[in-house]
Amino acid sequence: MAKHILVIENDEKLVEILDEFLTAQGYTLHFRPQAYDIVPIVKELMPDLVLLDFLLPGTNGGELCMQIKKNELLRHIPVIIFTAFPRVLLALDDYRCNAFISKPFDLLALVDQIEACLKEPQRDYLEL
Repeated sequence: MAKHILVIENDEKLVEILDEFLTAQGYTLHFRPQAYDIVPIVKELMPDLVLLDFLLPGTNGGELCMQIKKNELLRHIPVIIFTAFPRVLLALDDYRCNAFISKPFDLLALVDQIEACLKEPQRDYLEL
């Protein structure tokens, strides 16, 4: 059964690339260009993994990640954040993401990271 990935990304060209490549890898993708409150979207789709761009209009992927990780029903879902701004790495522990990928990224490395996140047992962030 195909794993479902929710992708929050507003770069249409990157969305096309991710859609073509990850679909060919056997994933089912759901795209949104932005989200201010990601919890209803994740509850509706219940993806196996969430892939977030860090810089989004109106909010950032770190804040969206925190919304997921603070929700008791959703915190088990792995979240990968990607960005072209490596300084973001300094704050990523605060967001509780499962992995970080720097843009530009190699698509095979992205798949490796997705697979690793899907296989690893998810931490429970009760301290949030």
